[in-house]
This record gives sequence, C-alpha cells and structure tokens, in this order.
Amino acid sequence: MKRCFWVNLDNPLYVNYHDNEWGVPKYDDYELYELLILEMFQAGLSWETILNKRENFRKAFDNFDWNKIIRYDEDKINELMQDKGIIRNRRKIEAMINNTKIFLDIKKEYNTFANFIWSFTDNQVINVNSKVTSNELSDTISKELKKRGMKFVGTVIIFSYLQAIGVINSHDKDCFKYDPKN
Repeated sequence: MKRCFWVNLDNPLYVNYHDNEWGVPKYDDYELYELLILEMFQAGLSWETILNKRENFRKAFDNFDWNKIIRYDEDKINELMQDKGIIRNRRKIEAMINNTKIFLDIKKEYNTFANFIWSFTDNQVINVNSKVTSNELSDTISKELKKRGMKFVGTVIIFSYLQAIGVINSHDKDCFKYDPKN
C-alpha cells in the first residue's frame, strides 16, 4: 500500500498513526485537546518524536485530564521537568497549563471545542495540497487562539493540528487514504 511521503515505514507507531488516526475528522473534545497539546510540544521538533513519546505524555499529564492540568502548580512543573520521557521545556509546560484554561473557556463558550474549531469551515473538510505547511485557515485560527491568549499556536502548528484532526485533508494523491470527496 502506498502512503503519504512523510510516513516512516520502519516505525509501526507512525504507520498506525497515519493509517488510522491522521486526517480522520474528530469531534471528541478529549481527542481534540490531546492533539492540540501534543502539537504544541511538537514546535521545533518532528511529529515522529512526539508520537514516539505519546504514551509518556499521557502518563505524565494525567491522561490529558484537563481538570487536573489546570491545577498544575510549580511542584508539578518541576516534576515534569525531571521526566525524561517527555519534552522537558518549561515554556511549553507552562503554555500547556495556560492553553488548557483557554481551551476550557472556548469549550464553555461554544458548548464544545469541536463546535469552535469546525465552525471555521462550516463543518466541512477542506482539501489542501500535502506539501503546504500553512494557509489562510490556519492563519485565521492561529490569530484567534493567540488573541484569546494561547501560546505555541502559530500558523504552522495549527495547520498541522487541523490535518491531524481531519479538518484539513492532506493525504497525497497516491496515498491509499486519499479521498478527493473530503
């Protein structure tokens, strides 16, 4: 089977992620939240690095329980800074706590974060060339999230996030997952 050019075929986690998760439209706020946090931590790194540490992130971040994360204090931050299984970047950890609060504010305002994120495309999947790393949609959402106070949500990170959650369909045309109707 032919897959997108970026998939490391020697990494079963990556192949599974591509085949079963990436680009599949997501509406569950827990999935949307986890992927938003992981994309934040990806800033400056490869997605494969983050994916390989995903289970460590889940363990370190209380399975992405936002009710616990919003209460993380300096002691918890220091504990996380010692965890070799995750990306130990204080600014990203602090941004995660900050962004979690904003995520929950958006969730409250729109009833779900899914309603917020999908409202930018009128609930439609947008097809975008697989070689592009940002576009007007990611620019707009990035600006909105930054205006609300989120950190590590630049247009490239948001574009990658939109691909991951299926708002943007960027499978290569020769990839078995490519669907021109989406």
